[in-house]
Amino acid sequence: MAETKTLKITMGPVPYLWSGEKWRDFYYRIADSGHVDAVTLGEAVCSKRDHFTRPFLPEVVERLEKSGKAVALASLILVTQEREVAATRKLAVATSLVEANDLSALRLLAGRPHLVGPFVNVYNASTARLLIKRGAVRLCLGPELSETSIGPIIAGAPDAEYEVFAFGRLPLAISARCAHARAKGHAKDNCQFVCGDEPDGLDVDTLDGQPFLSINGVQTMSRHCQVLFGELPGLAALGVTHLRLSPQDCDMVAVAQLFARVRDGALAADEAMERLREIYPQAPFANGFLHGEAGMNWVAA
Repeated sequence: MAETKTLKITMGPVPYLWSGEKWRDFYYRIADSGHVDAVTLGEAVCSKRDHFTRPFLPEVVERLEKSGKAVALASLILVTQEREVAATRKLAVATSLVEANDLSALRLLAGRPHLVGPFVNVYNASTARLLIKRGAVRLCLGPELSETSIGPIIAGAPDAEYEVFAFGRLPLAISARCAHARAKGHAKDNCQFVCGDEPDGLDVDTLDGQPFLSINGVQTMSRHCQVLFGELPGLAALGVTHLRLSPQDCDMVAVAQLFARVRDGALAADEAMERLREIYPQAPFANGFLHGEAGMNWVAA
């Protein structure tokens, strides 16, 4: 079994609305995990949720940094209101490393080291080179990219680190409107934070009852959970440096351990899949995008 020890493991921001205490305790567990190398945290989906976790942010950052994790703060994916503009500007002048998830944040961060999140479209090496020239030190590529797209991007712009979305429900779209609130009979301005009722997203079926998507507030996500165990050697060969694990409502410390063991050649990918089904049975697994197929498909490695 090939070893891919160059791959580091990143824990992304929690995409769902969790209570502040649950969110804090989650990252405390990540801080104690020896398998996670870097953490990006903060509210990226909906600014209305920010007050749930903001009181705990300083102590979480301190705990993560003391445990040796590299920490970055994520910007909002979609900036539409004045208070969100102000929050993005405040984040851009913070001393912490920032992950830009919106073009407005990219403009504000130009000239200083920063990360580029998976919500900024990077589809070719020219775009990657431009972002690197403006200060990007690591780019998390969009989960819809295939290996045949990832390879040329990294080869054509090698002066940065590259991250791929290796685990989690895939972020597909973001909207100024909130379908989650509407599904519960509320308007966005009076949502009553009903998205917190589904800590792993609200599953949506088609009109004929077929499993389809998952709604997370203003965000649309895949019903399927992307899992890239068998693809790790190929990704490392392309020059990928980081694997992003997107937090789901399950034991993410155990998930990180599985990825670390597969990466290190200590566990076969198929055995890791069997264990993962016990850890996270809520969603079907998929890896189609990486293989140039429909994202919901599963392609045997």
